[in-house]
Amino acid sequence: MHRSVLTSPYLQHLIDFERHLLNQQTEIEGWFRDQWQQHRPPFYGSVDLRNAAYKISPVDMNLFPSGFNNLNPEFMPSEVIAAQSAMEHACAKANSVLIIPENHTRNTFYLQNVLALSQILSQAGFAVRIGSINPEITEPTTVQTANGDDLLLEPLRRQGNRVGLDDGSTPCVVLLNNDLSGGIPEILKNIEQNILPPLNAGWSTRRKTQHFAYFDQVVHLFSEQFQIDPWRINPYFTACGGLNFQERTGEEQLADAVSDLLAKIRTQYAQHDIQETPFVIVKADAGTYGMGIMTVKSPDEIRGLNRKNRNKMAKVKENLEVTEVIVQEGVYTCETIENAVAEPVVYMMDRYVLGGFYRVHQGRGADENLNASGMQFIPLSGEIPMSPEEVMLQYNANRCYEQWEDSSLPKLSANPNCACNRFYIYGVIARLSLLAASLELENIQVA
Repeated sequence: MHRSVLTSPYLQHLIDFERHLLNQQTEIEGWFRDQWQQHRPPFYGSVDLRNAAYKISPVDMNLFPSGFNNLNPEFMPSEVIAAQSAMEHACAKANSVLIIPENHTRNTFYLQNVLALSQILSQAGFAVRIGSINPEITEPTTVQTANGDDLLLEPLRRQGNRVGLDDGSTPCVVLLNNDLSGGIPEILKNIEQNILPPLNAGWSTRRKTQHFAYFDQVVHLFSEQFQIDPWRINPYFTACGGLNFQERTGEEQLADAVSDLLAKIRTQYAQHDIQETPFVIVKADAGTYGMGIMTVKSPDEIRGLNRKNRNKMAKVKENLEVTEVIVQEGVYTCETIENAVAEPVVYMMDRYVLGGFYRVHQGRGADENLNASGMQFIPLSGEIPMSPEEVMLQYNANRCYEQWEDSSLPKLSANPNCACNRFYIYGVIARLSLLAASLELENIQVA
C-alpha cells in the first residue's frame, strides 16, 4: 500500500491545527449544512491542495474534473449516493444523462475518466450516453480507454431547442466534462435542457482570480466562526493583465506584482517564524492541464525570462494566448510517497466528498507544479473515511489522538501521518473551495 509521509520542521503547527478543527467537528459540519441550505453546490468539482504543515490551502479548483478513473473503486457506494443527490437537485425527474467530453480522443487516460464517470451515473440509476462535439466524430465511434475498455462516442445533434443523438433521444440533463476553453459551442447555446455546470463556468469566461476572491470571503467567515488564522488555509493572490509573453509586453508590471506578493508572504513568514524561502506561482488566469505555470522566487526571474520559458507561458490549451495571469502565493508540499513529492486532490459531487488521490511526481520539487508530464496518481486507500459527515469519523479521529497521546512515538511523527485526521482536514478545506465555487456560479450569467 502506498502511504504518504510528512517531513517538515513545522509538523507541530499541523498537529495543533488538526486538533483545533477536530475538536469542533460537530459545529463545522453544522456550519456546512447551513451553508448548503443557502447555496447550491456545483454538480461536481475537484480541488488541488498543498500541505506545508504550517499552511494547508487549495491552489486550484476545477469545475470539470477529469480524474474519476483515479479514485479508489472502494468508494463507489459513496459516489453513487452523491450522484443521486446531485441529479435530484439538478432535475428531480431526470432519468437520463448525456455526457459531453473533451475533444482529445487520443488521450486514453482521459477516456478512462469518462468511462468511470459514466459508470458512477449508471450505478446511480441513470441511462448514460456520451455525446461528442468533436468535429471528427461524425458517426457512432468506439474508442479504447487506457485500460482497454470500449467507450462509445456519438456525435451530438441539435434538435430544435434540445440536443441529443442520431436516434432522436434527448436526455434530461447535459453534463459537461469539457471545460470549454475554446469558447461556448453554438450547438449548446440556448437549449432548454439542464446543462451542468452552466456554460459560462468554462474557462472562456471563468477566471481563477474570481474563484479565489470568493474563497477569500468564505475563509474569513469560516475563520471568524472557528477561531483560526485565515492565512493558514488561504493563499495570497493578485491578478495581472495586459500581457504578451512573446513580445515581453507587461513584463515590468508582472515583476512588480510578484515583488509585492513576495513581500506580503515574507511578513507572514516572519510572524509565524517560518524559515523558508517565499515563492509565488504565476499561471494563466484561465487555464487547465498544468499549462502556462511557473515558480518564481524573485521579480528578476520575470525580467530575465528566456525565450523557451516565454513560449511556455505564452499559450495554453486550445493554443490560446495568455494575456492574464494569477500571481498566487506558493505553498510548499511536505508530503512524499516513496520519496517523490505529492499533493492531495479531493473530489466532490454535490456537497459530498467522494475521495481523491495523490498527484505524485518523481522529477519535481516541493515548490514546483506537479501537474506535468511524468506525474502519477495514487488513489486514497479504502481506510480513509468516505465522507466527512460519517458518524464514525469523530470516533476514528478521537481514537487516533488517543493512540498518539498514549504511544511512545515522537509527537512530530506519530499524529500527522494519521490518515483519518489529515483527510478530514483536507475535506473541510476542499469543501470551503466548493462553497466558493457555489458563490461563483450564483454570479455567473448563464449563457
